[in-house]
Amino acid sequence: MSRTITVGFDGSLESRAAAEWAAREATLRGARLLLVHVWEPVPEFMAETLGGDALRHKGERLPREAAAGLRGRHPGLEVAVEQTSGHPMDVLPRMAEDAGMLVLGSRGLSGVGGFLVGSVGMVVITRTETPVVLVRSGGHAEGEYEKQPAGAPPSPGAYRPVVLGLDTDHPHDSVIAFAFDEAARRGTALKAVHGWKLPPYYAYALPADPRLGSELHGQQAAALAETLLPWRKKYPEVEVIEESRSGSPADRVIDASREASLVVVGRRIRRGPLGARIGTVTHAVLHHATAPVAVVAHD
Repeated sequence: MSRTITVGFDGSLESRAAAEWAAREATLRGARLLLVHVWEPVPEFMAETLGGDALRHKGERLPREAAAGLRGRHPGLEVAVEQTSGHPMDVLPRMAEDAGMLVLGSRGLSGVGGFLVGSVGMVVITRTETPVVLVRSGGHAEGEYEKQPAGAPPSPGAYRPVVLGLDTDHPHDSVIAFAFDEAARRGTALKAVHGWKLPPYYAYALPADPRLGSELHGQQAAALAETLLPWRKKYPEVEVIEESRSGSPADRVIDASREASLVVVGRRIRRGPLGARIGTVTHAVLHHATAPVAVVAHD
């Protein structure tokens, strides 16, 4: 995996939060940080009215200043800046090809936890096979750590768990490995969340035989444990918490995100004529999780 973490940076609060999160992640990985600023050319007939040159100079200055600030707050971190023209939804996926991770900012919903993922961000996710992390503009480093006693500063060694949204019917090694790696890197637990729905016919059978519900719960919990068993052996240092509950898989992951340092979900790579899409569970988690969300593409 590349030792570069790339951030889409445009000077907004969202991109600044993404850059701060990416700097902490790069420090954990011993990686370099690359701020990519994409300048969208102003049409010639509008350039004079909008002050195109002034806007461009300001846009070029912002990532340089941000990089200097990151170096000051994260001593020893290598921070580079790359500026290019074009459209972000085209440029960022291309830049991510040589990176270990692409980090984007996303505006938090006002009043409630969650994201507003813009159209550019959604397109970039569907076009990028490198893991993409969405970071809320209102997120802070303190939110990644377990609560400390009153007056005590957050401890870098007390990360909240990494939450993995897991489909036991279609588990994918790349998604699971990413989540375990992140938990090991943080020295924290991995919480594997499996949500499942009762088959329609159970609605009629359960009143007649309540044991069916218990049996199904047992089967689903056993499937989750079996899926995770080889990963427990591969990462013996990672505490694994298994949660298998009936209900919407997206809702279960979103609920767990409230006490997470990072949420990890998958996205199937589709190269068909209908174009790339994001699955319904991942789409919901992207918009409503309260922690940073990593989307890991898989075949």
